[in-house]
Amino acid sequence: MTFNLFVYMVVAYLRVSTGHQVLDNQTNEISKYAVAKGIVVDKWVTEVVSGKRKGSERKLGAVIRKMKEGDMLIVTEISRLSRTLMDIMSIMGLLLSKGVNLYSVKDGYSFDNSINSKVLIFAFGLVAEIERNLISLRTKEALELRKLQGVKLGRPKDTLRKMNVLIDHKESIKKALERGETKACICRKYKVSFSTYSRFEKKYLNS
Repeated sequence: MTFNLFVYMVVAYLRVSTGHQVLDNQTNEISKYAVAKGIVVDKWVTEVVSGKRKGSERKLGAVIRKMKEGDMLIVTEISRLSRTLMDIMSIMGLLLSKGVNLYSVKDGYSFDNSINSKVLIFAFGLVAEIERNLISLRTKEALELRKLQGVKLGRPKDTLRKMNVLIDHKESIKKALERGETKACICRKYKVSFSTYSRFEKKYLNS
């Protein structure tokens, strides 16, 4: 039985941080799976990412946006979708809402429109929600501990004062840059650190 009789498009997604060997391993795993299931992969999508960017911002997001009901996305492992559980759940939820079937070769998971798949996705979603709450709780506890230890939270007042100096001279700084004055010179002129200037530049000059 050939899946392609019922599926409009089959996409194989490969994600690596670095290294051709890992990429080759994923390709071989999916190729073996496709042969065993009688699937013909129509499109191979490969990208090298650190995992910090969300799936919607990567090549994966663009691919999913073009997929339609009945299409199939194959990965070697669910973890290849992203490096955070919350992002993985977001991607899986989007696939389910579009009617796109997701298959994970090594995990042995099949996510389609069946009741079992929906229950499994709900379970994953519950885990993601718990993880999100734990992260929030740990952050709050860490802040409270720092307060008890007498650590002042937030950006130092002196840093804010120096940032305000740059903001007050925004137009003068723009003209200085146009004249070819270096950033280092501007930092010395207004007695600010390069990191403070960089934040000022990003927020007030490049916005």
